[in-house]
Formats: sequence, structure tokens, C-alpha cells
Amino acid sequence: MASNTLSTHIAGDIGGTNARFARITLDGKLDQIQILRCADYAGPAEALAAYLAASAGPAPTAAAIGIANPINGDQVQMTNHSWHFSIEAMRQQIGLQSLDFLNDFTALALSLSQLQDSDRLAIGGGVAQAKAAIGVIGPGTGLGVSGLIPCKGGYAPIEGEGGHASIAGQTPEELAVIAALYRKFPHVSSERAVSGTGLPSLHQALAEVRGQHAAVLTPPEIAERALDGSDPLCVACMQMFCCLLGTAAANLALTLGARGGIYIGGGIVPRLAAHGTQFFQNSGFRQRFENKGRFSDYLAAIPTWIITADTPALLGAAAFLQQR
Repeated sequence: MASNTLSTHIAGDIGGTNARFARITLDGKLDQIQILRCADYAGPAEALAAYLAASAGPAPTAAAIGIANPINGDQVQMTNHSWHFSIEAMRQQIGLQSLDFLNDFTALALSLSQLQDSDRLAIGGGVAQAKAAIGVIGPGTGLGVSGLIPCKGGYAPIEGEGGHASIAGQTPEELAVIAALYRKFPHVSSERAVSGTGLPSLHQALAEVRGQHAAVLTPPEIAERALDGSDPLCVACMQMFCCLLGTAAANLALTLGARGGIYIGGGIVPRLAAHGTQFFQNSGFRQRFENKGRFSDYLAAIPTWIITADTPALLGAAAFLQQR
């Protein structure tokens, strides 16, 4: 793209595994999107510098970066990666006038207004109510949680860490699995099971409860064996994963009063849904989402969607810069 159509703004999205960057056009679109492996760089400043060196455009003046981590002051220690850095030192190193970090799921929430109908896939029924709260949840390396709360003139995003709230089981086997996880961890959050990092622990705990021996598998191996149906334990593990996500999503909907709908992001669920077996669509997610006793009808009226856009958090970071 010609440099005279590019702004001096940069959008970023940093997870536990990959960092994504893009230049922003004058009309707010994304350009020259690149994905970098976090493990290849000493920190986010080095990753961003590598991106700028490889991309074409004017010298940047401002950047907004979503990151899979809470932001509380200048110092950032990532939960699911080894990076520890100062935001101000990074701003000076890159030579930016302004540098903002926001929780990656806050950025994802900000992207919702930018999504087209083709960027989401409905799971179950329900109709979104206008001017109602909206929830966002999704398993990637960790489990992100956010939302949008209606306020005067629009919506305000939530910057929280709901993925670290205590996990809730709904069946005897789930409760037994959670008990097994408590023997391993002092606190069992939803992220301990419903995430990429948590999936191997969920797999091992389910094997323990069922009295089975299970090989130590990586998250992609567990998912692959579940999707092709070659390993019954992996199938059961991924089914439990989807059900536990349904419980967490329903709890978020009730907490926020999210009658505007629940959006599911992250890297795992879209892949499950896109598989030829439609694994996620045929899982117990939606049934579990609606299974809330006296409030089942309330939840049945709330739509749930999978975000299928390729880089929605980058859209959210760009939207943040536009709002500023």
C-alpha cells in the first residue's frame, strides 16, 4: 500500500505464543499484518522493532497493543510468557510519542463494532437486545474474559481477568476432575482447564478420574486426536473443555446481564468449529450455556457467536487509537 495512505499509528496484539502487528491506514483499516513468534525475541520492543524494519510506511508516532495480561502501571510481567518490561522504556526505545497497552480481551471487545456478519458464527438461538451489555470470552494460550457495558453515547469496555475466577463443575465427573486439579494446583481457575496451557492438565486429570493411563500430549495433539476421533479420552477431554467453557460463558452472561450476546474469541474454538465434524457446534457448549435452572429461559434468549475474523484484537487496538 502506498505510504501516503498510511497513518503513523501501529496496532499490536501480543499473546503467550505470538505477537501480531499491523500498520493502520488513514481510514482506520489494517495493513501489512505480520505474525511473529514471541520466543524469537527478547521482549516486545524487539518484536515491534523487527516488524517496523520489515514493513513499509512512515515513522510511527503512536501504538496501541493488546496483551494477554493485566495492565497495572508501567511494569508488565506476562503471565503466560517470560517477557517482563517497562512500557515507558519501550516507548522511548521505539521512539513513539504515545504507547498504550491494554488487555487483549479489552481490545477484542473494542473490535466488536468493527465486525461484519461474515466475521461471526452463531451457536444456538437467541436475539441480541439493543443497548444491552455484551460479554466476550475465549480460550487461547490462556482464557480471556471481557465485555462491553452500555454508557452514555455508546459502550465502555471492561478490563478484567475473569479467566482466573474459580472454575465451576456441573457433573460428578467434572467435579472429580476439578478435585484432581486441586491436588496439583493451589487454586483451580477456569484457565487451568479451559485454555491451551490448561488442556494437558485437563487431559491428565480426566485420565486419573477414569483410572486410565494417558500419554503426556501437547494441546495440538489432544485436539487433533479429538477431531479425528482416534483417541476416546481426547474426545472426552475436548467435550469437557467445551462444556466447561459453556458454564464459564453462562456465568459471564449472568454477571454482566449480557443480553446483547456473548462472543467467543481466542485461537482454539474457531478451529474446533471450522473442522469438518463441526466439533464445537455438536459439543455440549450451548446446552451447558442454557443449563441454569430457574434462569435457563433467560440464557436461552441470549445469542452466542464465535468470532471468525482473522485478527480481531488488532481491529480493537486500531479502534482504541481512533477513539483517542
